[in-house]
Amino acid sequence: MINYLKGQLVSKVEDSPTGCNLTIEVNNIGYFILTNKRVISNLPSEGETVTIYTSLVHREDAMFLCGFNTREDRDLFLILNSVSGIGTKVALTIMGELGAYNLVNAVISDDDRAISRAKGVGTKLARKVILELKDKMINWRDKVSVECARITQAEDLESTECCMEAESVLLSLGYTKKEVTNALKQAISSVEKRDDAEEILRKALQWLAGQE
Repeated sequence: MINYLKGQLVSKVEDSPTGCNLTIEVNNIGYFILTNKRVISNLPSEGETVTIYTSLVHREDAMFLCGFNTREDRDLFLILNSVSGIGTKVALTIMGELGAYNLVNAVISDDDRAISRAKGVGTKLARKVILELKDKMINWRDKVSVECARITQAEDLESTECCMEAESVLLSLGYTKKEVTNALKQAISSVEKRDDAEEILRKALQWLAGQE
């Protein structure tokens, strides 16, 4: 229903009775959004403009928005919610602990220990996530990796994953998909190590700063 919200970040709260949350003002309307600490840590200062990808959760007794820095995290949150026994709170917690790409890698590699690090997730539930979502995660990763592989012009998975990590951070900072793609192309062509996500991100941010 609501794909994303772009507006002024009014507040970001890590600990409250309702959990992590943020408020964005769009056209004089303040939207209260449930989220996790990973999202909060990637947000700019209050008062800055942000883009948050949202999912509207509608239950019998409540209706609320959940929000993420990137479209990828939001989409993986929706996939997680399709698993029986995984509610909104647990799905937010898992995404906060792992993030999209680490979750996908954990499921594909049968790493239930990584998934069970999320608070409230035991080994049994982690195994259930892997069992029910492995095929979906493989399909999702293949689609997302195509664009990053094209940017890196590399066959090796490690380079592609580093590009995906840098892309996720840049999108969370509010840059458009086009801006991020152009920045990553420039960064990849100038870095010494294509398997260094931090260097790719740094070079991409430098290029973006020069365009402003």
